[in-house]
Order: sequence, then structure tokens, then C-alpha cells
Amino acid sequence: MRYLRTLPTGRLVALLGLVVVLSVTAAAAAVAASGGGGQTPPPKPLAQAIQDALAGPPVDGVTARVTFTNNLFPSGALLGSAGPVLMSGGSGRLWLASDGHGRIELQSDAGDAQIVWSPTAVTVYDASSNTVYKATLPQPAAGTSTSDTPPTVAEIADVLTQVGVHAALSEAMPTNVGGTAAYTLALSPKHDGGLLGSVDVSWDAAHAVPLRAAIYAQGSSSPVLELTTSDISYGAVDAASVTVAPPADAKVVDLGQLSPNSSGGTAGSGTPVTGLDAVQAAVAFPVSAPDTLVGLPLQDVRLVGDATSQTVVVTYGQGLGGIVVAERKAPAATGSSPSGSLDSLPTVSLDGVTAHELATQLGTIVTWEHAGVSTTLAGSIPAASAEAAARELG
Repeated sequence: MRYLRTLPTGRLVALLGLVVVLSVTAAAAAVAASGGGGQTPPPKPLAQAIQDALAGPPVDGVTARVTFTNNLFPSGALLGSAGPVLMSGGSGRLWLASDGHGRIELQSDAGDAQIVWSPTAVTVYDASSNTVYKATLPQPAAGTSTSDTPPTVAEIADVLTQVGVHAALSEAMPTNVGGTAAYTLALSPKHDGGLLGSVDVSWDAAHAVPLRAAIYAQGSSSPVLELTTSDISYGAVDAASVTVAPPADAKVVDLGQLSPNSSGGTAGSGTPVTGLDAVQAAVAFPVSAPDTLVGLPLQDVRLVGDATSQTVVVTYGQGLGGIVVAERKAPAATGSSPSGSLDSLPTVSLDGVTAHELATQLGTIVTWEHAGVSTTLAGSIPAASAEAAARELG
């Protein structure tokens, strides 16, 4: 959260793009195909279709063409008619080695992007801003065992039943992706889904490897975000194809470890600081955390960051329909706004306070400064709801 206020717009967009790409890179990381000729597989129950793919033969390596579509941002809302490829979309190639290393190269009129990953780390290079975003991937807990034996149909059905508590699942829909016989599964949240309509995942009918991932907003028949493959072939991949390094003079943004298990800021004893009273006592600025926000109940108040970057994270509601608020001491005034900062985003008035807003089909971010506090509010909610929530915070 501490990057949101200070990142130049181009780097903010690339960071948001990184989040998007990472969410679908897991699907692309194992892409493969059987070289189908446009045919579709026979209808099967969902659990059986998944089990048959999991039991299919492994692949030695993969090369493919990829197309990334990004309709998340309104045209020209941030950087004019063009922006970084992760914002505007593009096409390119994918290489995947058998040892878990891989690379996606995307090209567009806005510039190129390179996404390179290994079992332990991922880097995204945005050529338009000459910036590298890098992160460490979470690792399995010590002692975690794996098995090459695929789960049974009954075991898969049990997992699908658990998922079905939270999401509506379609049947395995026979389709064809890039000339490969495939099945598609559509998932849509049953409750607290925010602006998310559904997520589609397509996989090779003969192998346990996804071929397409797409995210739809509520009420839309066209994907907001989509990564799909074509011209897929098997074969060993040279190490040089998956170890491309960014330019030596590129700016580097280290995102740390991508893990949901961060304990946040701590008191002197090392105990995480949670709860409004404890958090307020630990920071030198007033914390705004009403019991409800646009009707959503307060869930958690938590201190994150070190002593020099203390940020209070307040959450409301549950699921994707919740709201996250980040508050920290406003930086010292400089008398000018750096070119390309968040101040270049569209403005809205919050009862006399000027805020900056990024509204997309899947959610809204609003950021402002008032009374010495810098606040960022984000949620999978319409812009009007985000603005109403910001006004309630004061």
C-alpha cells in the first residue's frame, strides 16, 4: 500500500498489470497442447474431465503464441491513447522449460514486457518505463510431500463440492483453444463477489495444462482480462529462452515475498498490532475506522510496515465485495506535484477535499490527503460507492 501514493502513474499501471498477469501466469506456466485440428472433446462430467487431464502424459517443454487482452481501464484514462503493454494488452510468445522456469514476452505499440519466472521468483520488465518489478514466490512448508499419482474422481468431486459452497461451477464445456481440444470451466461467486462476474479457465483435454484464462465483470459478455494461447508445440526449451535479464540500467521495484501470511507491524515485544485502540496508540496520526462504511461492518484494523513506513490497514465487509482502506502519515509537502504521479489521475471532490480516482470495470481506487493523513481506499465496487465510502471516512 505504501507504493500507491508515491509511484508515478506509469509504474502504478505496470504494478496493477503485474497483479493481473501474476493471477493468470499460474495458468500459463504449464501451457501445452495435443496439436488438435479444431475438434472438441466428448462431453464428460466435470470431475471426470479434470481427472482424465491430470492422468494424461506430462510434457517436456512448451513453446506457444500468447495474446493478452486488457479492457480493464477506460481508453485513455491514464496515459492517453497508449500505455504500458500490461495495461493496453499485446501479443507475443511463451516458453516453458521442464524445470519450472518460463518466460512470456508481450509486444504492442505501447512497448514490450517480459515476464520471467522460476520456482522461487518472478520478474516483470516494462520497457515503456524501463522498470523491473520483482517478487519472491511463497514456498511449500517444510515437510510438505507431493505425489505423482493423480487424485481419484471421487476426491476431485469432494474438492468441487467445497468450492461450490462459495462459487457456482459450470459443467466441463467442450471447446477448442488454439487448435487444441479443451474443456472450459466457468466459476462465478455466489455472494460477496463485488464487480466480478465470472472467471473462465480452459485446459487441454488430454493434459493437466490450462490454455486460457479470462475474467468477466458483472453484466459483461466480453472478458475484461484474458490470456489465451495458440500455435502450441511440445519440445525441450533452451535455458537461454527462459533466463532473459532486464537492462542493467532499469529501475527496480522489489515487492518482497508474495505471501498472504504477513503478520503486519509489531509492538516492541514482536506481537502484531491489531485492534483500533492498540493501532491508534502505536501511530502518530489519527486513524479513521468507523464501525460501518457504506453499510459494510468493520472487520479488522491492523498496523503494517516498519517504523519508518507505518500504514494502518482497515477492512470492511467480506469477500471480493469488501473494502480495504490504507492510512498513513502524509509526506511532507514539496510545493509541487511530480510529473506522472497519482495527481495526474482524474479528480473528484470529497466535501471540499480533492481526491484522485482510478475507476475500472472490476473496482475503484480513491486516494487523498487531509489533516496530515494520506488515505487510499480500494474495493471491487462502483466509483459512486467508493466516493461515498471516502466521504464517510472524512
